[in-house]
Amino acid sequence: MGYLLKDRVADVAEFVAALERVAAGGTALDPEVVRMLMRASAQSGGVASLTAREREALALMAEGRSNAGIATALVVSPGAVEKHVAAIFGKLGLPPAGSDNRRVLAVLRYLDG
Repeated sequence: MGYLLKDRVADVAEFVAALERVAAGGTALDPEVVRMLMRASAQSGGVASLTAREREALALMAEGRSNAGIATALVVSPGAVEKHVAAIFGKLGLPPAGSDNRRVLAVLRYLDG
């Protein structure tokens, strides 16, 4: 699944990277769209308890980034990302479950807004 604003498609390198993520089975959502969705969701209460940094990490998760990708984008260690992700899961009430993907559930939680 991919959704990019037309301004992003003009940036060839960014567009190719998004295409590669989608072709590999990932997602590519425009950061501005993710920000708008996050803002709407935060106002509805789902992610209101998250810190600003946790919301940034969740937005990058929604763009299809791995923990390594999130660490690079936020200029933090992979361990810091793991702590943010664990906090997101805890605050959103997403306990470990073998049959569910908590990353996807977290992203869906705020997209439902």
